[in-house]
Amino acid sequence: MIFTDAELGYLAGQRLGRLATVAPDGTPQNSPVSFRHNPDTDTIDIHGFKLGASRKFRNVAATRVVSFVVDDVVSVDPWRVRGLEIRGEASALAGEEPPASYLSPEVIRIHPRRIISWGIAAEEAGLRARDISA
Repeated sequence: MIFTDAELGYLAGQRLGRLATVAPDGTPQNSPVSFRHNPDTDTIDIHGFKLGASRKFRNVAATRVVSFVVDDVVSVDPWRVRGLEIRGEASALAGEEPPASYLSPEVIRIHPRRIISWGIAAEEAGLRARDISA
């Protein structure tokens, strides 16, 4: 399993993340997206309305380079933030069964290569980073 139980629990409680992609000319793009953990592939799957027509989908199809961040502020006094950054390679897939009827049949599937987390597990202070072998 790629993700820890604490990371999976955190991801399950969140609704929105930010997907950073790179265009063929090197231009970065960052987009708010909904997501879900796919337990069959142990990936992060991003679906959307007309996803196949989006710049992020075309960027992934061209370069496969992504970074995905999910974070939130738990408390401002005391200051407490938590989050997860997933760096990796993604696939732009068509003809997939969407999880809801209003979503298009495309998916961006993120294969993690590095996971950085902070504030996810109460007993772990600071940043934790680990590489995932392909």
